[in-house]
Amino acid sequence: MITQHRDLRSGRPVWLGRPASRVKIDLLSDDIETDIAIVGAGISGALMAESLSEAGFRVSIFDRREPVTGSTPASTALLQFEIDTPLHQLARQIGLKDAERAWRRSKLAVDALRERTRELKIACEMRNRNSLYLAGDLLDEKGLQKEFLARRRAGFETKFLDQDELKTRFRIDREAALMSFGNIEANPRKLALGYLRAAIERDAKIYSPVDVISIEPRSRDVLATTREGRKIRCKYLVSATGYEIPKQVPQEGHEIISTWALATPPQKEWLWPEGCLIWEASDPYLYMRTTGDGRIIAGGEDEEFEDEGERDAKLPAKTRAILEKLKKLFPKVTAEADYAWTGSFGSGSTGLPTIGSIPGMDRCYAVLGYGGNGITFSMVAAQLIRGLINGTGDPDEDLFAFK
Repeated sequence: MITQHRDLRSGRPVWLGRPASRVKIDLLSDDIETDIAIVGAGISGALMAESLSEAGFRVSIFDRREPVTGSTPASTALLQFEIDTPLHQLARQIGLKDAERAWRRSKLAVDALRERTRELKIACEMRNRNSLYLAGDLLDEKGLQKEFLARRRAGFETKFLDQDELKTRFRIDREAALMSFGNIEANPRKLALGYLRAAIERDAKIYSPVDVISIEPRSRDVLATTREGRKIRCKYLVSATGYEIPKQVPQEGHEIISTWALATPPQKEWLWPEGCLIWEASDPYLYMRTTGDGRIIAGGEDEEFEDEGERDAKLPAKTRAILEKLKKLFPKVTAEADYAWTGSFGSGSTGLPTIGSIPGMDRCYAVLGYGGNGITFSMVAAQLIRGLINGTGDPDEDLFAFK
């Protein structure tokens, strides 16, 4: 099960400038046996480990890096239920019933993430936030009206803001916006480390650095082999390697996209009212949020390529472009970058992830293609795969399964 080795991010994410307690790491010095082997110790692996250990399984986590040092620190952590693909457009792609089901499951995942994080008492700067979806070059005012009706039909409380109300309430000069409720923001690094600690408290183990290079599904177990020749025998194996997709996993319909982000200096006096998460109905779209110390985190300028050298070389120009868009939207803010970073992420044609059993590989599961809802879909994956492994199933298994 050789995964693609990627340079997942570069630059300096704002989260690495904040202190965070590390988790206990073990060295894999001998062959081991476990119930569940999870490959990947980022936010996906952390949520998976916490869920499966809580279900009573012996869990071991393996990563070729230190935990939470891959894609997770590059996340801007706008934890929204709104999927990248607007609901009325997704309905044309996969049918109205399934589109509504996908959006509802995303909303449930955000709610579950908030409730579980509070139950575990994980300190991760989590705050409830509403969202503003601004008219752009993909959806103008009429397009947002269609999306408003689609969301209302599906049962989502949504408010349509015309130009006057948007400008009066939020000081934003756009022709229209949709307001959604009940999203959250967090520090993704602290969030992932908190879930890993919760799993460790139930005797889960993290082994690093460990590079799993092959797996062999067998009738009653799975045999994984590391680059150093260590054997890992497990009842089930879950690949939570994010955008480093295992080569045995079908990748049709998924691609790697490059993105850029920044954090401004603290400037509480110039932040927009209510601290909403903001994103655009544009391609590429601008997205932004605030932090507790008064910074603005903004990102976007996505491009469909995966060359890390080219991605990194564009960081200065992309940083300037994001700052120009930020200044245009909010003329009074200090449009400077204290932190700037770039990273790669996976995306699918529908905006939905693929989660489930790997075709032709019994007892092996994988999750990929998160799009802009990475952490939200990581929670969906933890719930869904737990159901598949413990035999209860999941009502949305077919929606996210490998085709």
